[in-house]
Amino acid sequence: MKYPSLSQLLWFVSLPFLFSPIESNANDLTDKNLPLFKKQVEASIKQFEDTDRERWSFKVVRYENEEGDVTSSTEIYKPNPDKSKQWSLIELNGKKPTPKQIKRFVKKKVKASEKKSDESTNYSVRLREIIDIDSLTVTQESDTHKIMSFNVFLERLGDDAKGKLDGSLTFNKNQQFIDSITITNNSEFSPMLTASITDFSLSFKFIKMDSAILPVENTMDMKGSFAFFTDIEETSVDRFSEFLYMGPED
Repeated sequence: MKYPSLSQLLWFVSLPFLFSPIESNANDLTDKNLPLFKKQVEASIKQFEDTDRERWSFKVVRYENEEGDVTSSTEIYKPNPDKSKQWSLIELNGKKPTPKQIKRFVKKKVKASEKKSDESTNYSVRLREIIDIDSLTVTQESDTHKIMSFNVFLERLGDDAKGKLDGSLTFNKNQQFIDSITITNNSEFSPMLTASITDFSLSFKFIKMDSAILPVENTMDMKGSFAFFTDIEETSVDRFSEFLYMGPED
C-alpha cells in the first residue's frame, strides 16, 4: 500500500547528539527564563526561513524501504536558471543510471519545480507548522544545548493524530539555532480510513554555516497496518552534504 513518502510528509534530522553532562533539569529552570527561550527558538526559525537555500549546491543521498521494496539514489543540485540543468542523477539503486533513467529523472524534477512542489529544491522544513512555540517547555539543559518539548499536529497525518504526537527539539546554545527536531507518536492513530499507525518517528537534523541554516538529514520510520491484513512498514532517509554557496557575495 503506497503511503505518503518522507518528502511528501515534509512538504509544507533525529540522531543522537553528544551532550556534555547535564547540569540542570526542568525542575531547576525558573519560569522567568521560558519567554527568553521561546524568543530564541523563534529567532532560529526566522533565520532558517531567511536562508536562501536555492543559492546553495549540495549532494543528497536518498534511501527508502517500503515493505521490503528498497530504492536509493544519489543526486546533485546546483543553482541554474535553466531548470533542466539544476539536477544531476549520479546513482540509482546502486548503479550508474541509464540515459533513459536520467532523462526521466530530469523531466520529473522540472515538472515538480514548475508546480512549485519540488520537495528536493524546497528541502526546507516548515518549522512553524511543526513547532508550537506557545507550548514549548524546557526539559533539560547542558553547557551546549537546551532540550525542549512541544505539542505537535501534522495536518497530513489526519485529525486522529491530534494529541497523539510528541515533539522535542535540541537548541544549540553556542551557535543559537535548532540543530535537531524529533516527532514520535505516543499512541496508535489512523491517518485515513482502515489504516492504523502503531509506530511513527519523524526527525530532522540541521547545520549552521555562517548565517545559513541547512538540512543535514531527514528521517521517517512508520509501521502499522492497512485494512487489517496489509502491513505498513516504511523507512525513508535523505542525507544532505557538500554544501557550497553559489550566490552573490554579501
